[in-house]
Amino acid sequence: MDDLRRRVADQFPDLRRDLEDLVRIPSVSGPSGDPAEVGRSADAVAELLRSAGLDDVEVVTATSSDGRSSAPAVLAHRPGPAGSPTVMLYAHHDVQPIGRPSSWTSAPFEPVERGGRLYGRGAADDKAGVVAHLGALRALGDDVPVGVTVFVEGEEEIGSPGFGLFLDQFRDRLAADVIVVADSVNWAVGVPALTTSLRGLVECEVEVRVLEHAVHSGMFGGPVLDAVTLLCRVIATLHDDDGQVAVEGLVSGPEPEVDLDEARFRAESSLLPGTALAGTGTITGRLWTKPAIAVVGLDATPVDHASNTLAASARAKLSLRIAPGQDPAAAAAALRRHLEQHVPLGAQVTVSDGELGKAFQAPTDSPAMAVARSAFADAWGAEPVDTGIGGSIPFVADLLEAYPRAAILVTGVEDPDSRAHGADESVHLAELQKVVLAEALLISRLAAVRPGAG
Repeated sequence: MDDLRRRVADQFPDLRRDLEDLVRIPSVSGPSGDPAEVGRSADAVAELLRSAGLDDVEVVTATSSDGRSSAPAVLAHRPGPAGSPTVMLYAHHDVQPIGRPSSWTSAPFEPVERGGRLYGRGAADDKAGVVAHLGALRALGDDVPVGVTVFVEGEEEIGSPGFGLFLDQFRDRLAADVIVVADSVNWAVGVPALTTSLRGLVECEVEVRVLEHAVHSGMFGGPVLDAVTLLCRVIATLHDDDGQVAVEGLVSGPEPEVDLDEARFRAESSLLPGTALAGTGTITGRLWTKPAIAVVGLDATPVDHASNTLAASARAKLSLRIAPGQDPAAAAAALRRHLEQHVPLGAQVTVSDGELGKAFQAPTDSPAMAVARSAFADAWGAEPVDTGIGGSIPFVADLLEAYPRAAILVTGVEDPDSRAHGADESVHLAELQKVVLAEALLISRLAAVRPGAG
């Protein structure tokens, strides 16, 4: 292990430069991004994997029956010794939009180090995951005792719409006994985590309409309530007075065995002083095993363009995170039913379905999980914590459905201060070096896991 630790340390300056180069590519996969930059990012990742000793490297797309193509992904393979298991290493090279440029301390696509952290869009989510795989393979060199497949997706940040197509078209090439998804969060700086549960996702848009067109607020206000007010009243019914989700038909799981200190959670979430936490029970339970609903978008008259009129319609986009064990379609139906039944004063309501994503619950006692625990403990000098994640990675459940005998390990490349998806996203460089070492140790030890014993 000491030799592997030294190799990782010696190679880390080069890995950091590789990460910086990737961050400089604005590979935003959403509508505001440039598809050419996503393609450039895929090409850059492919070249890096070739530099790590993988000869079978290809930039691939998946195509639907109606001719639509996915964003470019990178698929690479290196065979292992006869009879050895195959390990698939997953990450994604696309990133979120930057939001308001003024919210960033430094330019989003120009990596900058401050206080031991590397700042830039994608520095943590998930180009750090790409570098974790790259670094582990470089450190191992020719001493890789398992078959390795690397799959670096290009559209995770828009919900992986082409992931099912990839599974259909490249099923044999993606098949593995152990799948390592490097796209999660560690418990704290200095304390690793293995993510054993993920909430699922249900999205919808709800529109409330009360008038055929906007009218004068003085001439008609009083007998007529504007659509924004009515939409707000609908949204207010989604939670009870404690801030707990009040939609019938949504399920909750058991309370986790670990909990977060409230002061730590307040600091990590940037909650303003005096604002109470919503819901009841443990903080981790509210984050991992209970449903949560948020308004993530709102269409109404902007304040700067407001006039004294009653808005005829208003629309909101809702994001519902569902607990493991909840069927996404059933949750979507429950949310739709609630919205349709709680519109006041007979206003018209239209609910449009959006993305659905399955939750995930991993067994904590698989042979691959035991190997991962030992690798993480040795890399950090601290035992890993089993955690859930309030966010969703829907394709994880798709992987398990496609490869039911595979062991899926969701590992952390971020830490609680990484601000993934937000302004001033960053990765802790010393922690990233430990992530690389942990993955190298994991790969080197997975030869002991019998193929198909996930």
